Amino acid sequence: MKVVILAGGFGTRFSEESSYKPKPMIEIGDKPILWHIMKSYSYYGFHEFVICAGYKQHMVKEWFADYYLRTSDITFDFSKGGNEMIMHNMHTEPWRVTVVDTGLHTMTGGRVKRIQEYVGDERFMLTYGDGVCDVDINKLVQFHVSHGKLATLTAVRLRQEKGILDIGGDNAVRSFREKNASDSAPINAGYMVLEPQVFDMIDGDDTILERDTMVKLADQGQLMSYAHTGFWQCMDTKREKDMLDQLWLADQAPWKKWKD
Repeated sequence: MKVVILAGGFGTRFSEESSYKPKPMIEIGDKPILWHIMKSYSYYGFHEFVICAGYKQHMVKEWFADYYLRTSDITFDFSKGGNEMIMHNMHTEPWRVTVVDTGLHTMTGGRVKRIQEYVGDERFMLTYGDGVCDVDINKLVQFHVSHGKLATLTAVRLRQEKGILDIGGDNAVRSFREKNASDSAPINAGYMVLEPQVFDMIDGDDTILERDTMVKLADQGQLMSYAHTGFWQCMDTKREKDMLDQLWLADQAPWKKWKD
């Protein structure tokens, strides 16, 4: 199953760094938050990724193109008049990564629609490129398969400005509405599982996934929530980045399940 990651927005709320790099490329420790998200999925055996890039998309492509250089020891040998590069202790991931330029001003739903050809007619996962979580991905997928609906999102109960959910006793999402700063309710944390029929519910580049597609799914009784009571944190501000940095550097990052 492929993992689609939304990584194309401007990140205007984090202007300190997003003015010169895409927000998913802002680092926690010495790796972009995008890498941390991918490592989390890879831990559960999901190694194929489709990155919905947009703003400064070339930086995402360049980072993956140079992955060997970033993770290996290298000898540059000029002694024979040439430029021989010898790589040592090479470390890479079992990943297949497709980076797609989904446009500079495309909305979230439009970005998903643009990568349809790379997903095909199969179930896929979708999340945002600016939040880390310790949700059990395998249990999330099992839950999705068990209820037979078109979409599942991961819900966390935090006081945040995110999409607000009204969840029934059977875990069905009764409604999905835009965020409100005064709300204290379950929120959409991303980490979604979607059936390919969802592509048909996206009209084009101007479709906002959260305002349009999710609302339709909820209205049709096709949107379910997977309750997560563990760690989840988005990175919208420098304060949040600093907090995630501190957890990572102290080796206390809850989302880190993998071994070094």
